[in-house]
Amino acid sequence: MKNIKILSLSLTLLFMSLACTKDFEEINEDPNRIAQISPGTLLNPIIYGLATHNADRSASITFDLMQVSLPFPSVSGGLHRYDVSQSIGNSSWYWYYRWLNNIKEMRLASVKAEDSNYEAIALTLQALAYANLTDIFGPVPMTEAVNGEEGNFYPKFDSQEFIYQTILADLERANGLYNSKISMIYADDILFKNDVKKWQKFTNSLHLRLLLRISNRTETNAFQKLASMIQNPTQYPVFENTQESAILQVTGVTPNVSPWGRPQDFRLSVKIGEFFIDNLNLLEDPRRPIIATTASDFNSKPIGYKGIPSAYEGAESQFKYDASTFNIEQVTNPMKIVILPYSEVEFIKAEVAQKGFIANPEEHYIKGVKAAMEQLDAVVPANYFDNPMASYNGTLERIMVQKYYALYFVDYQQWFEYRRTGFPVLPKTVAMENNGEMPSRFTYNTDVQINNTQNYRKALELLGGSDDINTKVWWDN
Repeated sequence: MKNIKILSLSLTLLFMSLACTKDFEEINEDPNRIAQISPGTLLNPIIYGLATHNADRSASITFDLMQVSLPFPSVSGGLHRYDVSQSIGNSSWYWYYRWLNNIKEMRLASVKAEDSNYEAIALTLQALAYANLTDIFGPVPMTEAVNGEEGNFYPKFDSQEFIYQTILADLERANGLYNSKISMIYADDILFKNDVKKWQKFTNSLHLRLLLRISNRTETNAFQKLASMIQNPTQYPVFENTQESAILQVTGVTPNVSPWGRPQDFRLSVKIGEFFIDNLNLLEDPRRPIIATTASDFNSKPIGYKGIPSAYEGAESQFKYDASTFNIEQVTNPMKIVILPYSEVEFIKAEVAQKGFIANPEEHYIKGVKAAMEQLDAVVPANYFDNPMASYNGTLERIMVQKYYALYFVDYQQWFEYRRTGFPVLPKTVAMENNGEMPSRFTYNTDVQINNTQNYRKALELLGGSDDINTKVWWDN
């Protein structure tokens, strides 16, 4: 991969040697090198950069944590056994702040041009990035972040509660800024093709996601706000079908290409997790051939879809079959990268209804399940819900099991939602480290500890515990 110039970000001192994000290179470099930044100049590189990074982290981190897949053979250690390295969050720390720098430039250009639609989009993408950052780490810099040009290379950290208050207010403001009567005048964006109404629906759908994320904090009245938004679609339009989803269509035409230059690397030394595929088998789910290959015995005879148990104990020789792995068509040009799907919106509504704040939980559940299949281009079987494992049974667990599959390949969302709800119930083994407990966060990188020591110590005070993977973030307390 080609080396590219590192942006002067406030949080990237001595951080890492960079690799490129394909051919958006010129615009991805220092925005100040561009003669004139219009509100639309940076939008496509930001969308592509966020989406491709998120897809990579989903495959590299979320899949292992959430028993979607595992490296194989892997007789000891590994993320699927909750053996978590201190540097695991470094990439997201760097890349999210990189794109937040560009989002800031986009927002300033939008304000200068008095273009409210692009300002609303910038606020939305900013909320998306900060939400993932704080859900990964807890307190992170926000109010003093991306101010390297002003000479602030040692920003203070903000509490997660403050960050959520800020980004939720930003999304509320963004919703009011959209004006569908005013066209987006720059080149078509690669996500919604300059459709202002779809961008507004993305903003409000993200608002729903983040309200639900903090809903265990009863003082936020998140469920009441969720119900108010859902019951007022004129003021708060959200995604209404799969076609409206925030799904990046990767065309395969440079620079909009798959982040897997060699699709076969996507499944290199990787097997599908037993938990993930066994549930789909019980459901007789049509997504199986889209996601996975069939397994075979050592005589090459097909034996259906069969995975390897995550955090297995013992040698790989105990498995007398060649287990299912990933179908590489998922990452071969052209491909899709899911950012926030319509199915997630329906599962949010289903949970709000299951809690009694709105009506018809089963209706929203069924819509969510169908939409989750549609987003992978699977055909929904007419009798799918006749299966007692698929039909709605009134429990949050049933909603969350299907939401788990809807959030397949959606950055860190499966992990975030597991931490919030405890579902789906993942099997534990004696080979797991960390006492078999799912990590609650990732630790700060060593550069922050060394170069921003004073603010790092204050961050731990805000966190309310040690810089440890088991210290829970604010919304998880």
